[in-house]
Amino acid sequence: QVQLVESGGGLVQAGGSLRLSCATSGTVFSFNAMGWYRRAPGNQRELVAGITVGGTTTYGDSVKGRFTISRDRAKNTVSLQMNSLKPEDTAVYYCNARQGAISANILTGYWGQGTQVTVSS
Repeated sequence: QVQLVESGGGLVQAGGSLRLSCATSGTVFSFNAMGWYRRAPGNQRELVAGITVGGTTTYGDSVKGRFTISRDRAKNTVSLQMNSLKPEDTAVYYCNARQGAISANILTGYWGQGTQVTVSS
């Protein structure tokens, strides 16, 4: 049974930084890509960042230049370094694993339960 558990969320002031991590178990090694999505109040879940098994990365337009996704194969984890945080980054962040390519499609793959990120002004 594939399981994904997010951690690292919290409350931070605008301009600050947070680092999220996604711990995986099960047959995650068989997936082509993993990524982070988020759902802000009043909005639909959207793509934040993704990384393929080959190391190719993809970022949402709103986080380019501020967020960095990475993976640790030995620990079987995927991380999201978030810098220069803005109040509009406030959302629940979800980890996703899928066999297909990272995209805006939120109706595929396995999901974690999410971790709350709140950025105050």
